[in-house]
Amino acid sequence: MNQNIEKVHFIAIGGSVMSNLAIALHNNGIKVSGSDDKVYDPAKSALEAAGLLPASLGWDEKNIDDSLDAVILGMHAKADNPELLKANELGVKVYSYPDFIYEQSKNKQRVVICGSHGKTTITAMIVHVLKYHNKEFDFVIGARINGIEQTIQLSDAPVIIIEGDEYLTSPIDRVPKFLKYHHHIALVSGIAWDHINVYPTLDSYVEQFELLADATPKAGTLIYNEEDDLTSVICKKERFDVKTESYSTPKYKIKNGQFFIINEDDKVALKVFGKHNMQNLNGAKTLLARIGITDDQFYEAIGSFEGTQKRNNLLAKNDSVSVYEDFAHAPSKLKATVNALKELHPERKLTACFELHTFSSLNKAFLKHYKNTYNSPETAIVFVNKKNLSQKDLPEISQEEIRKNFHRDDILVIDDAEELSSLLSKKSWNNEDLIFMSSGNFDGLNIKTLAQTIIR
Repeated sequence: MNQNIEKVHFIAIGGSVMSNLAIALHNNGIKVSGSDDKVYDPAKSALEAAGLLPASLGWDEKNIDDSLDAVILGMHAKADNPELLKANELGVKVYSYPDFIYEQSKNKQRVVICGSHGKTTITAMIVHVLKYHNKEFDFVIGARINGIEQTIQLSDAPVIIIEGDEYLTSPIDRVPKFLKYHHHIALVSGIAWDHINVYPTLDSYVEQFELLADATPKAGTLIYNEEDDLTSVICKKERFDVKTESYSTPKYKIKNGQFFIINEDDKVALKVFGKHNMQNLNGAKTLLARIGITDDQFYEAIGSFEGTQKRNNLLAKNDSVSVYEDFAHAPSKLKATVNALKELHPERKLTACFELHTFSSLNKAFLKHYKNTYNSPETAIVFVNKKNLSQKDLPEISQEEIRKNFHRDDILVIDDAEELSSLLSKKSWNNEDLIFMSSGNFDGLNIKTLAQTIIR
């Protein structure tokens, strides 16, 4: 790390990535302060445990003085934030989150994993394998990995593994985050239109990935999923002195509810499941080969990979019912997740609860992209929190609009958490799986408690 930085203030410290970076710097001995106008769990509890939770909510220019070495600006803040204005007035260096990560990794080999889906899991697989083999490296990842407490590690390691997303850098810098890391090696897992609040057309969204591919330096490497049409078109384009390498879904088998990856004549038992995760696994293996991990080393390690939080996580089970949760919040992710469960337990029925939560998903113009993504479950439930619609200043969506756009007439549309809990609690469960999918929280529904109720 840059040893010249001793004191840092975070504007919008309550964000997921911002809180994790703040804690990482604090753990590295840097004096950290922060502010925000709202802080929710799990960030709130994590900041409080580290002694970094702001004493009060809101912004105060008195938090900024010339003793600061840097200010890190979160996406949640606005361009006219009084603390930001004060920092600019005093000449304090202001970084966005990705700019700061780059500043701390200028002298490292930078590996960036990107894509509309799969990037968190691929990054997690890479981190797991490197940890397993005691390699020296840093990382930035968007979710907690089972067995690894932190989501960010910054040290003097020679390489850094970064999960890079395509969302905007900051309120004053409308460049995608993944362009800020200046990668040496980049992996693109797939492209499916998202974030329509900042990329109003598919073309404008795809363009960001073209810029990423074009930014690959001489002697750099671009790895891509050849089974994704848009990704293939972009990454197959000839670029001078750039090495391209593709991957696809490997051979695998399913036996007694467990997935096995085929390694020549051998089978490696896995703790993750679903065709999409087999594809993710092969992407991770392809990239790791570029930084010195052999196939044998990869297969030795990957069998113990348990996944990340809210990615096909098993909440509870008995002999005939299993309850899962997943972060799925976009059409491609929804389809992959429900199909994975049907592939895992083809003999069981599936009840699925999907919350429309993001700005894109709650936008009527975007709903059509969910057509035929929700066909696998025998019982398909869509949850819409009207408070989210109001907060995002979006009009209400009728049940008919949801059923029409999903192309499924029997979808149950629910807008009340208690009603959803009651429905699921009273249902007779036998030889059936249940999954909750959302980037939100179903209006505060305690799904872990509900899961325990269901399996009793």
